[in-house]
Amino acid sequence: MTLAISTRLGPYEIVSAVGAGGMGEVYRATDTNLGRQVAIKVLPDAFAQDPERIARFEREAKTLASLNHLVRSCSVFV
Repeated sequence: MTLAISTRLGPYEIVSAVGAGGMGEVYRATDTNLGRQVAIKVLPDAFAQDPERIARFEREAKTLASLNHLVRSCSVFV
């Protein structure tokens, strides 16, 4: 799923593409509620139907969420 600049996903507005790899595409976005920059990772449509890929994505999200003690860390919303 490729997202166009200015696409809205809930309170997030896509600003630019950051990169793409084996697990999906990453975008820079603005959280319009809090006025902060965030990264959004989107799985390809085919992966969204694959339980193994979803489990890997969820493990990655949990790992990132556990890093909340670091400066400039991220919040994960699944």
